[in-house]
Amino acid sequence: MLKPVLSVLLVSAAATAWAAGKPCDELKAEIAAKLDEKGVKNYEINAVDSDKVGDAKVIGSCEGGSKKLTYVRK
Repeated sequence: MLKPVLSVLLVSAAATAWAAGKPCDELKAEIAAKLDEKGVKNYEINAVDSDKVGDAKVIGSCEGGSKKLTYVRK
């Protein structure tokens, strides 16, 4: 009886964490590391409010979708 209840609680906790989204700084660091690995230079990643993206290239979403990460080459 305890195992099914525990399973439901764990799945619920995981779903809540997924819905909350990653913090922008964490996602920004992960993306920057991948770009650096590929040898990409002279770029900037910014976290902006979702409604303030404009024409910028969106490369990620964070903080539950309230912010977007944008990529700009310098």
